[in-house]
Amino acid sequence: MPLTHTLGSITITALLDGAGSFFQPRAQAFPDATRAQWREADRRDPDAVGPDGGWWLPFRAFALRRGDGPVVLVDAGIGPADALAASWAPVPGRLPDELSAAGIDPADVRTVVLTHLHTDHVGWAGPLFANADHLVQRAELAALELFHPELPARLLGPLRAAGRLRVVDGDTDLTSGVRVLSTPGHTPGHQSVLVEQGDDRLLVTGDLLVHAIQLVDPALPYAHEENPPEARRTREQILRAFSPLTLATPHLTAPFTPHPHPA
Repeated sequence: MPLTHTLGSITITALLDGAGSFFQPRAQAFPDATRAQWREADRRDPDAVGPDGGWWLPFRAFALRRGDGPVVLVDAGIGPADALAASWAPVPGRLPDELSAAGIDPADVRTVVLTHLHTDHVGWAGPLFANADHLVQRAELAALELFHPELPARLLGPLRAAGRLRVVDGDTDLTSGVRVLSTPGHTPGHQSVLVEQGDDRLLVTGDLLVHAIQLVDPALPYAHEENPPEARRTREQILRAFSPLTLATPHLTAPFTPHPHPA
């Protein structure tokens, strides 16, 4: 059964689409990290260390639902066997089975928030969620040359033709207590989703941070950020502005992580 976290009347469900080894040594992914920082990161997230000492990472989407109402899905995983991520990610993913195990009918998904357009976040977007608008930042669409060349024909064109591509600029309210935050840096139009219920907050991060080492030191750049200085500013600003909060992360082995991390 997929893991869940509840804030007020909203249930956030972590949907594991797949897991596997990263395609490069983790020291290359975070070239500025020190040995002490790696030790602390491994203490916080020991399951992220694979059998060969490399980086073992999950690929998740998150479903947000108030009661039995419509579902907001944040990201769409790695996708089926022929997905755009097939050259490097552990496809096929199992998101349809995860949705079923969580009691979620894809027809009940009315909004898919794509945090960004990297292939491991868009894999099941489109036909599986035929009733859903797919929400993307305008800045992300303006930078399509950075992404998979088949993305316009495989996903964005069909969504636009069906009237299901929703383009937004910056922070955007979705429903009561749920809003999109512009969090650029990893990609130009990266976005995250903030859930607020009373004094409780949860942030579905996307790739605002991708490894526990960026919680040890949020200033550490990740090799696959398009704009590392902007990503650093965004990460530090968001963590400072909204903590304490729970982080719902696609790539940490624990899908729900408190921040600040307990000592």
